[in-house]
Amino acid sequence: MPSDLFDIAVIGGGINGCGIARDAAGRGLKTILCEKDDLAQATSSASTKLFHGGLRYLEYYEFRLVREALIERENLLVAMPHISWPMRFVLPHHSGLRPAWLLRLGLFLYDHIGGRKLLPATKTLRLRSHPTGTALKREYTKAFEYSDCWVEDSRLVVLNARDAADRGAEILTRTRCESGERQGDHWVLTLRDEETGATRLIRARAVVNAGGPWVEDILRGILRRNSADGVRLVRGSHIVTRRLTDHDHPYIFQQSDGRIVFAIPYETDYTLIGTTDAEHEGDPGTAVCTPEEAEYLRRAASEYFAKPIGEEDIVWTYSGVRPLYDDGASSATEATRDYVLTLDDDDGAAPLLNIFGGKITTYRKLAESAFKRLGPFFPDAGDPWTRRVALPGGDMPVDGASALAATLRERHPFLDDRWSLRLVRAYGTQAQTLLEGAAQASDMGRDFGATLTEREVIWLMDKEWARTADDILWRRSKLGLRLSAAEKAGLEDWISHRSG
Repeated sequence: MPSDLFDIAVIGGGINGCGIARDAAGRGLKTILCEKDDLAQATSSASTKLFHGGLRYLEYYEFRLVREALIERENLLVAMPHISWPMRFVLPHHSGLRPAWLLRLGLFLYDHIGGRKLLPATKTLRLRSHPTGTALKREYTKAFEYSDCWVEDSRLVVLNARDAADRGAEILTRTRCESGERQGDHWVLTLRDEETGATRLIRARAVVNAGGPWVEDILRGILRRNSADGVRLVRGSHIVTRRLTDHDHPYIFQQSDGRIVFAIPYETDYTLIGTTDAEHEGDPGTAVCTPEEAEYLRRAASEYFAKPIGEEDIVWTYSGVRPLYDDGASSATEATRDYVLTLDDDDGAAPLLNIFGGKITTYRKLAESAFKRLGPFFPDAGDPWTRRVALPGGDMPVDGASALAATLRERHPFLDDRWSLRLVRAYGTQAQTLLEGAAQASDMGRDFGATLTEREVIWLMDKEWARTADDILWRRSKLGLRLSAAEKAGLEDWISHRSG
């Protein structure tokens, strides 16, 4: 019989799994999380990277979801101002699509149903005289400007895992749950280290299946439970192009098929365009942006931009699979984005909670909802506690990034504007600890390129579970857009020597 006994075992290291692990650990529950790959390796690093209410969900009458997401938008902004910040989105009026009165009504609801306090309200723009109009075709003369927030999605996941670990949770990456069996008042799980092959048996009073696109595979294949609940796999793809505008406003473009497409300033020198809604078949881990999806996104944005976007403008693509609850909707676009939690406790036996769907914006509320379902099994657990509680590095004002970057430059004169702001946007106030004692660039150790240094890589490996160059360049950061092939190879070689 395994000796390790946990209150909660979470399967899945995406945003829902890490958010639940953080919440559980903070309530005083002994918590373990296992993830078969890297944290945020799949869906949670492939979003459009927004904390938003979902303006178009109002058309599908998902008012509860939109209201909850809008309330959460400001809660999250306060808790993580280093990795999240406000943006003013520009919605051009297209005379052949939704009428202006309907857009105004939707935006009025968007402004008021979520208790907005920190973010400015909607206003009307005359594009002929506004800077955002210069990049658009002349036929677009009127637009609406409204508020939503950016978030660094994969860093959100990692920082939730960091906080969970700081509160006592055990976080295991590259560790697969191979099997699970309910034995009365607990589960017995077999965990396998994907790198060494070593196995470990643990017991848990409750299991949370937060497998994302693999939630159904875990439910039926690994935990061997019969269930009528299913997941609908919907692929969302994005393209990243060279910078298309000379301002910092993102756009939201209506499409004749009823969808919307975002075009958002990205990583200073690029524009992010997405997303698609395509039914996905096969392994979610192999999802890619297909040529057809890339063409759709180019055409969708080119309908608005004065200069058409060519294939040669695309510098990177990515794709993720949304694990939506299968509600029988007729199309992927109409399928609910709300989360669904199902509890299997076989009349009082050790519970299994399955997580279907969910949005990044509502991950914290999803975690609280999970404990409303699990609460009766843990009567001594603490109360809800995560609202507006800072993630690691987030103990700073909502608008404090520029001031903190200036402080870093003053203390460490080798930093330039871009380098200092990048560190603040990744680590917040903990950037001060990362840089401690560094008087010159050489004090940061080897330079891997694009301001990535040996000291930062060690931080990411020791504190954030990074194991490979891809972990660092595409999930802990987006420096993969900037490093050359030779620089990436140099980083991989350094990591392998340190790890070996």
